Parts: sequence; C-alpha cells; structure tokens
Amino acid sequence: MSTSTLAEEHVKPVVRWGIGHALPRAVLRLAARRGDLQGRITVEASTGADLTGLFDEIRARGPLAATKVGHTTTRHAIVRDVLADDAFVTTRPRFGAGILGKLAAWSASEVTHPVQPPSLLVVEPPAHTRYRKLVTRVFTARAVEQLRERTQAIADELLDGLDPASPVDLIETYCGLLPVTVISEILGVPPQERATVLALGAAAAPSLDLGLSWRVFRNVESTLNTFDAWLTRHLDALRANPGDNLLSRLIAAREDGDGLTERELKATAGLVLAAGFETTVNLLGNGIALLTQHPDQLATLRARPELWSNAVDEILRFDPPVLLTGRMCSRDTTIAGNPVRRGQLVTTVLAGANRDPEVFEQPSAFDITRQNARDHVSFGAGRHYCLGAQLARMEGEIGLRTVFERFPGLRLLTGARRRPTRILRGFERLPASLG
Repeated sequence: MSTSTLAEEHVKPVVRWGIGHALPRAVLRLAARRGDLQGRITVEASTGADLTGLFDEIRARGPLAATKVGHTTTRHAIVRDVLADDAFVTTRPRFGAGILGKLAAWSASEVTHPVQPPSLLVVEPPAHTRYRKLVTRVFTARAVEQLRERTQAIADELLDGLDPASPVDLIETYCGLLPVTVISEILGVPPQERATVLALGAAAAPSLDLGLSWRVFRNVESTLNTFDAWLTRHLDALRANPGDNLLSRLIAAREDGDGLTERELKATAGLVLAAGFETTVNLLGNGIALLTQHPDQLATLRARPELWSNAVDEILRFDPPVLLTGRMCSRDTTIAGNPVRRGQLVTTVLAGANRDPEVFEQPSAFDITRQNARDHVSFGAGRHYCLGAQLARMEGEIGLRTVFERFPGLRLLTGARRRPTRILRGFERLPASLG
C-alpha cells in the first residue's frame, strides 16, 4: 500500500467523524446556548434530564415550532402527518456541492451501515416499497408468534444464571442479552457464534445515534467492518444450508422474481441487529425502572396479568427508546397551515407527541391501565413504521413479566445511569438486588 493510500485510510475516518458527528454536535450545542429548541432538545437529551417541560414549551409554539434548521413539533397529530406525508423523506445530514459535500463524498465508507442506503431506515419509494414488501413477508405476526416460546425459554435461561443473593447490573446480565439472543435466532446464527453476535450487537447499536465521540465512532466503524466480513461468510453458509430462520427466508424471498441483493441482505441484517438490540434493551431497562418506581402499577399487574401487553405500550409511551426522528422536506408544502420549504428539516419528537394532552389524559401519569396507551408513536408512523414493532412488544412483554415473576423482591440500587446518547433513550447501567 502506498504512503498516500495509507494516509487516506487514516484521514478518511477522521473526516467522516468530523462531518457526521463532531460538526453537528458543535452546531447543536451552539444553537442550544442561544435558546434554539432543536439545539436544546438534542443537547439536553444527552444528559438524561426530564424533558417534559421542553416538550410543553415546543407544543406551546404551535403545530410547527421554528428552529435554526427548520421546524420541530411535539403535537401528536402533526408528528403522524409529517411521518405519513410523501413530501417528507428520511435523511442524514447533507452538505451540498461545497467543500463539506466534497469531503463527505471523498471520505464515504463502502461498509454496510444501518443508517445508510440501502437500509430500510433511509431508502424511499420506489426502492423502499419493493424492499419493504420482501422484508415484511418474513416479519409477519405469525413469524413473530413462532418466536414467542423460544423467547420465553431464553428469558428463563438468562434468569436461571443469576444468583439471587448477589447484586447485578440488569442491563449487562439480562436486558441486553435477551434481545441479542433472540436476534441471533432470527439471523440463524449457530450457537458457537452467538458470543460474536452478542458483542457485535452491543458495539454496533450506537451507529443509530448522532454526535458520537471519536472513541465510540471508531469502535462502531471497527464493529461494522467485522460484522460485514462475518455476514459475508454467514450468508454463504445459509445459502448452502438454509435453516428455519427469518434470514434464510429473506434470502429465498422473491417478489415478481426479484429478490434482495447481497448489499440489501447485509443492510437488513445490520439493521435488525442494531435496531433490534438497542430499542429492545432500552424498552426492557426503562420498563424495569418505571415498574420499580411505581409499585402500585406493579401490584396491579400482579393482580391482573392480562394487562402486561398494555403495560408494555404504556412504557413505550411514557419513556420511549427513541426520542425523535427527522424528515427533510422534498418539495414546498404546508403542514397545518404552516408553509415548509424544500430542503428544510422537520424534527418530529416522538417522546413529546406521546405526552400530548390532546390525545392522552394526564399524559405525565404512568398508568398501565390507560385505554389508549397503544396510540403512542414510539414506533413511528407511515411507510417507515418500525418493522420490528410486534417483535419488540412480544420481547418486552415476556422479558418484563418473567423477571418480575421470578424475582418479586427485585429493587433498584444506587448507581443507575442513563445513556449519554441524543436520539436513543435508555439505561447504560441498572444495578439491582434480586432478593
């Protein structure tokens, strides 16, 4: 390898991080100091602070609150409208034809990434329509239901391995292991390779977030490279010996004779790993925290276990795993009478819409009997509605019910710590006594 090529390989990651994470983080921090709502919500989110007051402040500014980069909203109806409107498309930061745009193009990586095309998160019709139709076929309610018994067995096995007499970090020993083990089943991973996928899932999950530190960014990139190489071998093995798993079915799926390309298969597997891990670990951790903090709600669940499914939706509403999502306006349009120009960003604050008093009575109350808890927008809306919503609900219900049934005396200890991420919301550590 020439000296210039070697230099490029060292410089390109720095440029990718600078443009994709360091620059947006600096811009948002500056905007936050100047009182900008977009800047404030992303900066304050990274502290783990209660954002209810800020949600209300944004809502009070009308259907769409103006920010330095476009608009933001915490109105439930507006969030749903924007996410369903084909005038708004998914986007990562774009830098135009100037020096930043040229640097972004020069430094781009070829490695499959959960938030880069052809990931379902960021492609749009017509590619998205074809792609999602194929993928949806193997994420049906029936396919998820077939995983229920196995998910229960995994939860039981993990809890069997815990010593009731010793304090544990529930994120490390349970909340993280349950979803990644289930994902391993979905991806058809042989038992001897599960440890590899566990490590990759945990390390790749921050790829969904914004404003990563250099250390985390480098770890994510290294992990995605490792995952890409492992996935190449794994897909070859599944083609040679298909199994009864969703990834094998996805390899075989065809729509009018047209299946997924190798890159699309990799993107889907990467998205299942990163999104399926990160959102469900947050759902489980947030749920355990909320139920231990509200013993009256836990007592109601013990008396009426048929409410567990609804409780999962109330947890998703009250403390969702994903704070917000952004959409770029692709053509001049209006939302609730407000003009939105092509190229403007609209940030839909999912957690804020879940606290909209127009939809949810006493929105700041955690109530597992809430009749319309399922009306939350934690899984998004429109064509990008979360593909794994049914899987997450099932894992949440089994994971939470089982841990509280097995350890009725479970209580949290001091030292719980929220993740410092901006978009993903959950716990990094959740120390607990099981007895």
